[in-house]
Amino acid sequence: MKLRIVLTGATGFLGRNLLPVLCKEYEVLSVGRNNLTSEFGESALIPCINAETNWQCFLSGADVVIHTAARAHITGTKGIIDYDEYQEVNVEGTRNLAQQAACAGIKRFIFISSIGVNGNTSKNPFKYSDAPDPHDAYSISKHRAEVVLQEIERKTGMEYVIIRPPLIYGNKAPGNFRSLMKLSNMNLPLPLGAIYNKRSLVSIDNVVDLIATCINHPNAKNQLFLVSDDHDVSTTELLQEMRVAAGKKPLLLPIRLSILRLVASLFSKQSVVDKLGSDLQVDIIHTKETLNWKPVVSFHDGIRRCFN
Repeated sequence: MKLRIVLTGATGFLGRNLLPVLCKEYEVLSVGRNNLTSEFGESALIPCINAETNWQCFLSGADVVIHTAARAHITGTKGIIDYDEYQEVNVEGTRNLAQQAACAGIKRFIFISSIGVNGNTSKNPFKYSDAPDPHDAYSISKHRAEVVLQEIERKTGMEYVIIRPPLIYGNKAPGNFRSLMKLSNMNLPLPLGAIYNKRSLVSIDNVVDLIATCINHPNAKNQLFLVSDDHDVSTTELLQEMRVAAGKKPLLLPIRLSILRLVASLFSKQSVVDKLGSDLQVDIIHTKETLNWKPVVSFHDGIRRCFN
């Protein structure tokens, strides 16, 4: 008999890519805030995720919950971060879902967190065993949700799996990677040819494969996993790879990072340059050894797939 899976966030970037893979092997009920196609398994529409959401009819008869839905990086009026909304959706919404899942007899709860729980920059590659150091409202809410799941496991025995990805890239990826894709498609030179940082990224295909591995792997029980392509690159190397994949010449001017910071400070954009130039590396040895897993797509192939 096939396992039955409830997938939240099915209309998001990760959920859209995960759903067809799951449906090849499992019975899947996909839940999203927007209309879903009926091409892959059953689907349900849910308007919001908070402490009051009723999940009972969705959880009945299910074995595993994969919770990808979240309030991502947002700003309120005039750029003020809405901390309450992060707390409502990412913490209390997760708590409510997990408690109802435990009561419904769900065996395993897979939670997609964020590498931001480890920190926003790394002097040494982050490890799964490092003390959490969340730096903003989003990553703080993700860490609090992780703690909630651990508490529920102790009280009910429902297994959890926590996965902390860095920036997930792929075709139609949102956010910062979408901005980089737009830059890569321009026929203009970019002043980003001398950034010698190191960053871990992860292809959407590799995240999907890791999640699928964790559904019934015995060693995934109550574990925290970091994930990446296992191939760290500088911002300059990333843009070179992207521009080549887009069929463009690299056209990256070797402007020193200190000069970029100076110019950016004149336009109150120094934080953007700081992010482009900072290190954020991830050590996935624990993930590979615990699950006998390795990335299924190389960094080079992952970038090329973005432009197909």
